[in-house]
Amino acid sequence: MAATTAVSTRHLTRLFQAELHTTPARWVERVRLDRARQLLLDGHSITAAARLSGLGSDETLRRAFARRLGTTPTEYRNRFTTTSGPGAQAGEPPEHLPS
Repeated sequence: MAATTAVSTRHLTRLFQAELHTTPARWVERVRLDRARQLLLDGHSITAAARLSGLGSDETLRRAFARRLGTTPTEYRNRFTTTSGPGAQAGEPPEHLPS
């Protein structure tokens, strides 16, 4: 990211801290986790959600869920989707992930 924005790694970290109150690595993980959450709710498998979100593996996805959300991908999907049939609404997932 630093090279793409033509700044040093250290300066990019300072910018992230000043503007977003996080590090570039935590921000990337949060974005990837948001994508994985949506993929799970859209019906993708855990393996597919991990791969398509950029988290890579089931284990990395599971660890990110535990660290950020305090749950597993399976528990998350079960809580926020429904199997009640047509017309049923999914539960509302949290909008905001903690830093």
